[in-house]
Amino acid sequence: MGHVTLVGAGPGDPDLITVRGRRCIETADVIVYDHLVNPVMLEWRRDDAELVNVGKMPSHHLVTQEQINALLVRLAKQGKRVARLKSGDPFVFGRGGEERQFLLGQGVPCEVVPGVTSAIAGPAAAGIPITHRDYAAQFHVITGHRKQSAKELDWSVIARLEGTVVFLMGMAQLPHIVNELLAHGKSEGTPVAVIQWATRNEQRSTVADLRHIEEAVRLGGLGSPALIVVGGVARLIDPDSPGFMPFRTPDDAAGSRDSGNRRDFGDDGMEICAGQ
Repeated sequence: MGHVTLVGAGPGDPDLITVRGRRCIETADVIVYDHLVNPVMLEWRRDDAELVNVGKMPSHHLVTQEQINALLVRLAKQGKRVARLKSGDPFVFGRGGEERQFLLGQGVPCEVVPGVTSAIAGPAAAGIPITHRDYAAQFHVITGHRKQSAKELDWSVIARLEGTVVFLMGMAQLPHIVNELLAHGKSEGTPVAVIQWATRNEQRSTVADLRHIEEAVRLGGLGSPALIVVGGVARLIDPDSPGFMPFRTPDDAAGSRDSGNRRDFGDDGMEICAGQ
């Protein structure tokens, strides 16, 4: 009997995988990996190691979860050392818990190598701390991609959450997220940052208030994969971070003639440099 190791590949930058995670890739007989795993990591494999791309993307899976489960069991029962490579951390919206349960239920040994989750590393790559004594004493991570059978999120609760709220896999639902937050009382001046391809060379980001974030994303050409950071810490985004794109409304442009290069969104909002 072989075994399966659920390996967290981290947020994207190959340097951010754990030492143990890299060692698992280097010693595996088979590497079963998802779409968002940085291909550089696959170059660390043995020359005779097999690669299996299961290509999981939102609403478009090359291989179903049931097929992945069966594949992992079959490979392990063939005596293979399997590295199941997942972006971020396997247990943070990575379905790692489901896969582990299935494997153990089939009598297949399974261990977990945690990874650096993009929910924390992604904002950090843009200069945003997930917590800060002046802005956030707590944080919440919510998936923007849910099972069709899942109940709707309780937006009345989410809109009242204090601290930082991070949405993963939520870009396709951005209009819905914005509308629900506003409809349930979230201030339209709440700072929101969007970071695409966080920690990778392709990283891009922007920031605006809740009322304008959809426009900022559209003008910046941002898309999936990206994370959405809602809360006061978003105002701390580093304008010198890779791929940062400042957003200015027509009102900002007019106001800048009187107030310099700063934008003020009021008591619940933010003030950032937009003069580039």
